[in-house]
Amino acid sequence: MTNLTTNIVIIGAGPAGCTASIYLSKFKIPHVILEKDVFPRDKICGDALSGKVVSQLKRIDPRWVDELSSNAIAAPSWGVVFSSPNGNSVEIPFRNKPNEAAHSPGFISKRINFDNFLFSKLDRNYATVLENEEVKDVEIADDNTVVTSFNYSINAKLVISAEGVRGLVAKKFAKHTLELKHHCAGLRAYYNGVKGLHPQGFIELHFVKEALPGYFWIFPLPDGRANVGIGMLSHYISKKKVNLKKLMEDVIESPQFKQRFENAALEGKILGLGLPLGSKKRTLSGNRFMLTGDSGSLIDPFTGEGIGNAMYSGKWAAEQAKICLEENDFSATKLAAYDKLVYKKLGKEFQVSHLMQKLILFPRAFNWMIAKIKRNKELRQTITFMFDNVDLRKKFRSPLFYLRVLFG
Repeated sequence: MTNLTTNIVIIGAGPAGCTASIYLSKFKIPHVILEKDVFPRDKICGDALSGKVVSQLKRIDPRWVDELSSNAIAAPSWGVVFSSPNGNSVEIPFRNKPNEAAHSPGFISKRINFDNFLFSKLDRNYATVLENEEVKDVEIADDNTVVTSFNYSINAKLVISAEGVRGLVAKKFAKHTLELKHHCAGLRAYYNGVKGLHPQGFIELHFVKEALPGYFWIFPLPDGRANVGIGMLSHYISKKKVNLKKLMEDVIESPQFKQRFENAALEGKILGLGLPLGSKKRTLSGNRFMLTGDSGSLIDPFTGEGIGNAMYSGKWAAEQAKICLEENDFSATKLAAYDKLVYKKLGKEFQVSHLMQKLILFPRAFNWMIAKIKRNKELRQTITFMFDNVDLRKKFRSPLFYLRVLFG
């Protein structure tokens, strides 16, 4: 076994871990990043890259967005289609004036491609990257941490966990457990030949009655294929004994979608994923550790979007690590500032999304909301402006906004 000593160990090289590494390198902080797989590696996901992802890429290097969109690994997405349990649907663009935009506000990219894109951007001058090294144990003492993989024992001052769902650090030190009311189970498949994909790459979220509280999705990929999947709150899967694969097949065969899939071919297998939701506030740090992304359960409870939050949490963890190194203080008290920042930035969004998640338990109310948005052009434009404008977007976090626009 090889012994290493470094400032910081990052466990996991997904979007959260890579973003943390990229920022640590910007700060000229040496660190080790451990990844259990070998890149390129796949990750089961919806593959949608939200405006948060694009915003973070621009912050790091504006050229990366152009590179991502020009090398055919990402399809542009200009909006979203929502459909209610009664089949009524509404299209909402992400941009008020798309012709004036340099690029689309969002993208869809297979995670095997996007994650490899980020991984290729790691700065090896500061990041010691160890692939095919699954972590076996983490020990945290008052004066150091020891991270042990199959071939390495690494002494460090701080651990950033980007391990994903049910990570070792989250379970062992933050005492995170699987809570079915705050967890979503999903299935993802790739199809070729799905009809009716939006010409501007709108992602589709269909709140079909059978999948409530959850949704069926269709996301158009760059090669004409589509990422198709379904997700449902784990509590209801357990309570109602739902066979999620059969439910997905039934939805595809339903009158609403059968014609769109009549010539579609499944490529590969239907694979499962687990989504730890941000509908419950959790401990994200402690003595000499921080949790990022899925490891910290930072997935949006309503949309299931997690990549953007993962990247932002990776950035915030790197910034907090820099402060800790400068002050030589890695205590739980000092690192609590990270938790405070994460929930200051994301907490209200999670609250609103949790409310929306509860709303879809009442199909009539959700049907009414979609119908009102579809009828009201001004309301649709208001929502588009909210997507389009960073300052206005903050209003999305307030439940009062939804009361005003729906009942005003």
